[in-house]
Amino acid sequence: MRLTLRVWRQKNADADGAMSTYEVDDISPDMSFLEMLDVLNEQLILNGEDPVAFDHDCREGICGACSLVINGDAHGPERTTTCQLHMRSFKDGDTIDIEPWRAAAFPVVKDLVVDRSAFDRIIQAGGYVTAPTGAAPEAHATPVPKPDADFAFEHAECIGCGACVAACPNGAAMLFTSAKINHLNVLPQGAPERETRVLDMVARMDEEGFGGCTLTGECATACPKGIPLMSLTSMNKEWLRATRKASKR
Repeated sequence: MRLTLRVWRQKNADADGAMSTYEVDDISPDMSFLEMLDVLNEQLILNGEDPVAFDHDCREGICGACSLVINGDAHGPERTTTCQLHMRSFKDGDTIDIEPWRAAAFPVVKDLVVDRSAFDRIIQAGGYVTAPTGAAPEAHATPVPKPDADFAFEHAECIGCGACVAACPNGAAMLFTSAKINHLNVLPQGAPERETRVLDMVARMDEEGFGGCTLTGECATACPKGIPLMSLTSMNKEWLRATRKASKR
């Protein structure tokens, strides 16, 4: 395959960026999108040019580091992570636009790499559970109803890639925040911090500068792990419950 790549190049958050055009040849349809970028970078290095900076780690669809907007879609045309997107999803001769996540809360570090530490700070604001110290408790000492366990696991699948933010017209982080809140709050181990967790994490999300949610649903459509839009409803109920309880104190 021969492809034309239009890649966003930007030295840092304060510098102006622009699209640069490159041609790559002999691309196998079985290559992953990141392997194709590796080929581009090898070509740039051999030509004495600065390689394109992009984020990656596991390349197995687990970590979510491979955050790219491809032809206007977060992670590309398939509902998967960028590292699991293969070049057979494109055609010989295609022009592919490659950009970083676009959100005020995700400043550009360089080229296609953005700083997603805002997500870490949201988790730090309330992402923990109370656990007794001492000997490890019996695994079945605290029974969890099957529906609650399934609900928790469904939301725990969130890998924090940020596709929901990149896909949202407002740059909202509601789907990510709701996933992190819901998977802890539904479990008995998360009950002691249930109210403070949702209040603190939502407040931190707003402080980080993410946009407001208008329920367009693009976040759930782009999520590679299939976190459902109903997650927002569950979080909003938790937030209202905690707000009302706090107001009575």
